[in-house]
Amino acid sequence: MVAALVTVLRGTPIADTERTILNAALRVLDERHKGVPILPDLIKVIDEGPERLRSVTLARGSEERYRKAVDPLHASLLGLLDGPMGETFAHHTTTPIRLDSPGGVCIDISGIDDADAELQAAVLLACWSDGFGAVEASHALADQGMGPQRHFFVVLDELWRVLRAGRGLVDRVDALTRLNRQRGLGQAMITHTMADLLALPDPADQLKAKGFAERAGMVICGGLPQAEMPMVNEVVRLSTAEQNMIVDWSTPPSWDPTLNRDGEPPGRGKFLVKVGGRPGIPFKVELTAAEREVNDTNKRWAHSTTKPKRL
Repeated sequence: MVAALVTVLRGTPIADTERTILNAALRVLDERHKGVPILPDLIKVIDEGPERLRSVTLARGSEERYRKAVDPLHASLLGLLDGPMGETFAHHTTTPIRLDSPGGVCIDISGIDDADAELQAAVLLACWSDGFGAVEASHALADQGMGPQRHFFVVLDELWRVLRAGRGLVDRVDALTRLNRQRGLGQAMITHTMADLLALPDPADQLKAKGFAERAGMVICGGLPQAEMPMVNEVVRLSTAEQNMIVDWSTPPSWDPTLNRDGEPPGRGKFLVKVGGRPGIPFKVELTAAEREVNDTNKRWAHSTTKPKRL
């Protein structure tokens, strides 16, 4: 997780030597620290430089060689505490995940401005890792008869934000998602288009991201433009009728002159379920009034005080 955060901060994966240093430092921290350690505790271990940590840097008793080896990583870790990430990762979690919550757990990152792309990706990745860790802990307790055996359904929304945050993060998401059957959980990964998965700069990352969709037992498509169809067809076969239906759903709403506003978009709430090569199952999601209020992304338009009035 620390390596992933540093990758987001730098925009490039950390070096192998830095990964080795992190591994050794975390082991020292695990042995020495009482309670739950946080990043400042990890930085303190690297700054002190115990012998176990110095040995993996090949410092051979030289303080200068040790500092030269750890300083780039040390600087990046300090950047996580007081840099583009602010103080998000500098303190203990104030609201831990409760797996016994009857309504499930929803982590809302809407308070992070869209301009803070690095912070959004880092928070998403951290929350996903924490969530999967909580699931593993629950299973460990259940195996020892210390808790109930639970099954989980995990939704990973805004997938594209994490994938574009830095090279190598595809591997982190891939590692999170490959063992879901062994972990006793179902999983949904949500992104806007197939192009999001193939827009990564590294060709190897593109293939791995495409594999997320290829390995999915079920693919659900909302309205998509015609240009997306060839990419979707590489993952799941769509008939001509199914393609036309999905493309029609992406059509913008028309103007309703009687109500003096846009009509309902033709694809609102409409989706197509595809399981392998079987015929797709179209369905429509109907929201309650309370759900519509929560999910209304046009509030600033609808509640504007500068709207032109009808004469």
